[in-house]
Amino acid sequence: MNAPESLIKSPILASAARSIGDILVSSGRLTAQDAERILQRQQQDKSNFGDAALALQLLTREDIDFALSRQFDYAYLSEKDTSRSPELVAAYKPFSRVGENLRAVRSQLMLRWFNNETATKVIALVSPGAGEGRSFIAANLAIVFAQQGERTLLIDADLRKARQHTLFALGKSAGLSGILADRAGMEAVLPVPGLKSLFVLPAGAVPPNPQELLGRTAFGALLHIVAKEFDVIIIDTPAGTDFADAEIIASRAGAAVMVTRKNLSRMSEATLLARRLQDSGVALVGSILNDD
Repeated sequence: MNAPESLIKSPILASAARSIGDILVSSGRLTAQDAERILQRQQQDKSNFGDAALALQLLTREDIDFALSRQFDYAYLSEKDTSRSPELVAAYKPFSRVGENLRAVRSQLMLRWFNNETATKVIALVSPGAGEGRSFIAANLAIVFAQQGERTLLIDADLRKARQHTLFALGKSAGLSGILADRAGMEAVLPVPGLKSLFVLPAGAVPPNPQELLGRTAFGALLHIVAKEFDVIIIDTPAGTDFADAEIIASRAGAAVMVTRKNLSRMSEATLLARRLQDSGVALVGSILNDD
């Protein structure tokens, strides 16, 4: 049976049809002569292209991962690109243990929340205190959702100690605070170069009244607008026990994931925050123990 014409013309299938050698030669990582040497070794050893290239020491594992990512339309950043924070593990080392763990979390969220007919597209990441990895998890979760092809928006709603603009090296932007103060529009939402399907709304300038800004109806209205444009919306928040901001944000989102850190988070504080969220009508979808 012949494949439907629409599938033959699919950009993903067209990309996958390109050989690893073609991709590496066209990107300048491999010469045509060396590609021929690899093919000969591949036929001799009856191995795959990557193993033959590694045996001949003509390519590195990073080169092969790069080609595979292009072949299967899987966006990630080269380790040679140092423009953004190395904390973006899912982008720089997507095939690492941390990357695998993040994809496992993504799968659970897809099953428990984002594929639920009654669910929204928004989820807030909260944690009891500072230094528990909340911003790290939010950034990397947004990346793995985008790598799956979901049009993903990461909102930095920590209007006190924002980090996402630094992690993604986005520079200055009017950001969320500018939108909530009616000083900016949707142009404050920025695409992330090299990571197709991922967009970030930085926190913007630090306002004198973050809690009041987040409590305005404009924040809920913003979430309603972006929910029409994106498949997944992840919100980073301030420490839950330090400020009421996280509770306000989570109540607007409707759902939250609790992030705690091994040997740092206090169970009593996590339990209290969970109770406060549930009393506010927030669906606590799950929890993540950050042990890195």
